[in-house]
Amino acid sequence: MLYQSTRNKNVLVKSADAIKLGIAPDGGLFVPQEKVKLSPAHIMNFSEMNYNARAVEILKLFLTDFTQDEIKECVDKAYNKDKFETENIAPVYKLNDSVYFLELWHGPTCAFKDMALQILPHLLTKAVLKTGEDKEVVILVATSGDTGKAALEGFKDVEGTRIIVFYPDNGVSEIQKLQMITQEGQNVGVCAVEGNFDDAQNGVKAIFTDSAYNDLLEKYNFRLSSANSINWGRLVPQIIYYFSAYADLLKNEEIKEGEKINIVVPTGNFGNILAAYYAKEMGLPVNKLICASNENNVLTEFIRTGVYDRNREFRTTLSPSMDILISSNLERLLFDVTGHDDLRVKQWMQELKETGRYEVHDITKQKIKEIFWAGYCDDEATSQTIKETEMNYSYVIDTHTAVAKNVYDQYARETGDNTKTVIASTASPFKFNQSVLMALAGEEEIQGKSEFELLEILAEKSGLRIPKSLSQLKDKAILHNIKCKKEEMEKVVNRMLQLE
Repeated sequence: MLYQSTRNKNVLVKSADAIKLGIAPDGGLFVPQEKVKLSPAHIMNFSEMNYNARAVEILKLFLTDFTQDEIKECVDKAYNKDKFETENIAPVYKLNDSVYFLELWHGPTCAFKDMALQILPHLLTKAVLKTGEDKEVVILVATSGDTGKAALEGFKDVEGTRIIVFYPDNGVSEIQKLQMITQEGQNVGVCAVEGNFDDAQNGVKAIFTDSAYNDLLEKYNFRLSSANSINWGRLVPQIIYYFSAYADLLKNEEIKEGEKINIVVPTGNFGNILAAYYAKEMGLPVNKLICASNENNVLTEFIRTGVYDRNREFRTTLSPSMDILISSNLERLLFDVTGHDDLRVKQWMQELKETGRYEVHDITKQKIKEIFWAGYCDDEATSQTIKETEMNYSYVIDTHTAVAKNVYDQYARETGDNTKTVIASTASPFKFNQSVLMALAGEEEIQGKSEFELLEILAEKSGLRIPKSLSQLKDKAILHNIKCKKEEMEKVVNRMLQLE
């Protein structure tokens, strides 16, 4: 299996190179050159396997230059009882007869990013060896909250790597910030950026595509790579949990073999729902992919109209991990639905860079609308959904999952579709305790309370146990307190790598 760039399909590399590089030299994203297909029998067999076995079966189809033993080693190091607080890794919770939550937050940082970022460091270190790379790999990450901590946790003290994370100052929850600025490890660096996530993401992309700066890094024996979902090694593990959810529904006799399901994903950068799209293309029986956005609803508008326009007010919401106006992974979808039309994709991305918008042609619009349905909700509706879900089902969800639940309810009302539906639950409610408690009990419940008092109150109200990684935060020292302007990110990298 070879991988090509979305902006030049003649650029072909093996999966190890795609994972090591993170992003193509032309600024495009690596995608598989060929389609991967699974038979209905193969999918049925997943119901008899545990999560790790399912992971090996799927990854070996994409990472063909890795041996099965190498893949199994990476999988077992990532998904185990020391890292995850449940043996099922990604369990499915039945809400009612037609709706299920896929809980993706039982890992060490309590968010779905753990599902990929616990395995990526192991894939990357093997990729470095396979490609004969002798330079130290520097992982650059822009985060809207969850990716940063998950990447830091995954890469801390991994030999031959360093990791530098940029997050938007005042653009993450207090718990997310504490998770990052207390991060231990000899090879980690964290910096707040004055601005929003798009500023941080654009800064990281600019560093990646600056050939002169990359030449300078090579001179000092460094090579850049990425842990954002622009890296194929981040995206491919996310395909696994959609197949796993379907297999669990089969195993529990909630669905019949071949029965189609809907999948709802709260997303800002489009990577998580893109993984569901790839699963569908591989043969997972999917009726509709439902894309849920908060008030930064650029994806909703695009799926409904074919116009991508980031020229709008950036809103800071109760679901900060989705506060994004530039959805990087959408480029991969466009490449796929246009039949690998790299020239057209490159043109659209250039228009986005220069004008902040582009519009796809009618055939592409229609293809996307056949596969996807999109909706969004504001903070008031997000809070109301948290409250109603707890009142009706005694089940507490975080703000991002609430956006997904609200948009699913919109979809069900508008379409009358009663297909069984899996909603990706992307974060523990404890990670956004303040917003969740306000929704459940009102503002007076949280006034004057510390983050750790709020954790205790939420545990009492929800009947859930506080994740160990969050309860331990109060005893950790602040180790990273750097802040920079978006124009100074390169200087921060220099300082952290001791180049100046």
